[in-house]
Amino acid sequence: MKEKNLAAVLAFFGGSVGLHRFYLGQIGLGILYVIISPIALLLGVIDAIVFLSMDQDTFDAKYNKRQYHPVQPAREQYQSPRQQRPMTDRERRHEQRQRERQQREQRRQDVQRRGRQQSRGQTTPSAARTAAPVNDGAAERQAGLRYFKDFEYDRAIIAFERALAKNPKDVASHFNIACSYSCEEEADKAFYHLDRAVALGFSDFERIRTHDSLAFLRVQDRYEAFETNGFRLAPDLSEEEVVLENPIKQEALVELPEINDDLLEQLQRLATLREKGLLTEGEFATQKKRLLG
Repeated sequence: MKEKNLAAVLAFFGGSVGLHRFYLGQIGLGILYVIISPIALLLGVIDAIVFLSMDQDTFDAKYNKRQYHPVQPAREQYQSPRQQRPMTDRERRHEQRQRERQQREQRRQDVQRRGRQQSRGQTTPSAARTAAPVNDGAAERQAGLRYFKDFEYDRAIIAFERALAKNPKDVASHFNIACSYSCEEEADKAFYHLDRAVALGFSDFERIRTHDSLAFLRVQDRYEAFETNGFRLAPDLSEEEVVLENPIKQEALVELPEINDDLLEQLQRLATLREKGLLTEGEFATQKKRLLG
């Protein structure tokens, strides 16, 4: 094993003939120093100074490669997590597989835990949160609005009717389908649904007076009476029809013939179809009179 101090001494006193180079195993450089002997004397002095200023580890790493085995400090002693070497693709794939296995195992345990709780008649909060939401027709209403904006009023009407079938008290769907019917110039159905919207709480009357889609209704002869009546349809029924308007109601303004269960069921079905907008007021009255004979 080469000594740093000895190499420095040889370089200082025998640098002109390259003794230190022969000592360090650099035979070619040693021969070169012999050839350029006058200049090599100066080079030897410089080499001596370099050897003395060089730390032992650097000297050993350069001139004692076979014997030099530096001790690597523990990674955590000199590297923070941010300073560690980047992961290889193989290591990243291994870690990804590990995470996926852990996730699958966690899901399996969750399923088993929920199964045990359900067998004991318990419901977890997460199960309650993930219960199927009540379908209130919002998706159908949004679809109707998209069709309405694209001027596809017939398709908008179908979508709003589906929304009302799921939620007959949806004020927005009643108002929007009234606008669609108005654009299709179906005044009866438009007035009916506008009446239902107001009955269910719609109070933006200025919108009714100014909305472009309701322009067709505003030129109708009965619009003025409709507006005067608080944007409600004026009842145009006889006393008997007022009673039959709600067959379930027990209060009768006039004495009526006995109504059997089948007739009552048919009247209720007609009232439901009118409520959903599938029958106009005129169609409802005609069908009702036909059933009553």
